[in-house]
Amino acid sequence: MTHALELRGVTKRYKEVTAVSGASLEVNRGEILGLVGPSGAGKSTLLRLIDFLEPPDEGATLVGGQRVLFGSAKAALVRRRTGMVLQRPVALNRSVRNNLAYPLKIRGVDDEQIFKRVDAELKRLGLADRSAKNARTLSGGELQRLCFARATIFDPETLLLDEFAANLDPANVAMLENQLKSYITVGGSRAVMIVTHNLFQAKRLCDRIALMWDGGVVEVADKKKFFENPENPKTAEFTRGDVVY
Repeated sequence: MTHALELRGVTKRYKEVTAVSGASLEVNRGEILGLVGPSGAGKSTLLRLIDFLEPPDEGATLVGGQRVLFGSAKAALVRRRTGMVLQRPVALNRSVRNNLAYPLKIRGVDDEQIFKRVDAELKRLGLADRSAKNARTLSGGELQRLCFARATIFDPETLLLDEFAANLDPANVAMLENQLKSYITVGGSRAVMIVTHNLFQAKRLCDRIALMWDGGVVEVADKKKFFENPENPKTAEFTRGDVVY
């Protein structure tokens, strides 16, 4: 089977610090893969490597079964087909409507299609009445929902989420999770990777879960096995709550 994306022995160093050490994993089409682990395990760095924001020092990244090199034309194309949502929402200093329109404009979508897609998204988000307001005036939950919509409005093949619902109230968490479920359901071949400290969220959303520990991926399993019958003692320790993170 050809995976949507695959990492083989990827390592990333920052001077004397090794943030990611020989990490290997695969993300399949149509699945949500959860990435959990203690703080400082290398989870966010791994997402940055997957999104070609930084080059690995060792190892290989494969997309659709083909190796992709950092800085190559292929890497730029992959990035255009990838969406990312960060824990701390970052809005462009422009209107809510223009925030949603921006990723479509830079991908050459015609104005009529942009208007239709943005208009539909504003209505779905309940932000149609604030479409002309600066996006930075939205509440935290509204802004994060907007950032999620901005990352998915161009129908990316891969979606990377870094603590995308952390520090929000339960209502906004539920709305964001429903946005994610809708995204993965509508596009059956899409691949999602989510970094989360919330093990209950991982249980709710993920098909498989990977544990990172000291920069490496120590176990990847379907969520039932991961929580109920893990192979690695570190996984059992982590899911029991013995690790402070």
